[in-house]
Amino acid sequence: MLRWLLPPLLLAGVAACGGQARALDSGELAFEGQNYRVVHIDLKREQLGLYWRDPQDGRPFGSIESLRQWGEAHGRQLLFATNAGIYDRNFSPLGLYVEDGKTLVPLNLAHGNPTSGNFSLLPNGVFAIYPDGHAAVRTSAAFKAEGNAVQQATQSGPMLLIDGKLNEQFIDDSSSLKWRSGVCARSPHEVVFAVSEAPVNFHTFGRLFRDKLGCRDALYLDGSISQFYIDGAGYVGAPAFMVKPYAGIFAVFSRH
Repeated sequence: MLRWLLPPLLLAGVAACGGQARALDSGELAFEGQNYRVVHIDLKREQLGLYWRDPQDGRPFGSIESLRQWGEAHGRQLLFATNAGIYDRNFSPLGLYVEDGKTLVPLNLAHGNPTSGNFSLLPNGVFAIYPDGHAAVRTSAAFKAEGNAVQQATQSGPMLLIDGKLNEQFIDDSSSLKWRSGVCARSPHEVVFAVSEAPVNFHTFGRLFRDKLGCRDALYLDGSISQFYIDGAGYVGAPAFMVKPYAGIFAVFSRH
């Protein structure tokens, strides 16, 4: 059962599209007894950006609310936001981070570091948006081998799906249950984000992307702290008391 929720402010922005697909859709999806919030973004009509630090003073935004207020101060309405991936103890992205074509953190191919948590559950991967506007998810090794320039990119891990197959390290009946978020590019210009509304294991979360969302390559973003902000609907995902400061944040703002 899929219940699409479109706040009035978003509805006004897409009314001119008639019967066409909306540029940014939010819906609640039931899968195997659990609920998930799913967001579809049409990159041909919406700009999905990455935000880490305020460009004026260099201070990390740290939270979606800080980013929302920054946008408001600059005449931009935040339509959607979520944490962009795993970060280190200094609240810096643990792996590759590219914002507006600038590489702020290089690709991280270190293996077996126990302090890096799920990032070290290999293979990890990269979600990237390229200069021509298309998006893709690649394993970190495949991304390095391609060597293509990117406009926006975040490295996280583990990969949930690789060429339509679940990560082989996932255990079907694993008792490791967390609120989890992830992303895929279902087509070159359709990005799909999902966050669980209750704790689930990796195996179930990966199957959501494969069996329900129709993705072939999907990347885990984080667990326990993951939330979505959706204009008109507020926050969904992990409860507020679980959330800690973020490093990179994915966001879609209203057009100027």
